Amino acid sequence: MICDRFDTIVVPFPFSDIPVLKRRPAIVLSTRRFNQDNAATLVGMITTAKASVWPSDYVIKDLLAAGLNHPCIVRWRLATIPNSLIVRQLGRLAPIDRLSCERLLAEMVAD
Repeated sequence: MICDRFDTIVVPFPFSDIPVLKRRPAIVLSTRRFNQDNAATLVGMITTAKASVWPSDYVIKDLLAAGLNHPCIVRWRLATIPNSLIVRQLGRLAPIDRLSCERLLAEMVAD
């Protein structure tokens, strides 16, 4: 499956601290062109954690557009997942959430 930037998807997300993959929602951060050309997609974790653990956690505002049923946050734990592991698409971040995520991501990698 080839996805667009800011699509929400379900993937078996890798954990650095435990040797297991758990299916969970994720946000697509790479472009469709990157995803197609590389047969892989850069994703960020979406979690239902109640409280922000990381200062950079972002609370998703429009859950309906994102295809999420419960309050969720974007946690900036990133992974590159082979496209073949994408289970399904849930939705797409609403414009307000896209802008906020773009801003946060830019702040993390800019000097």
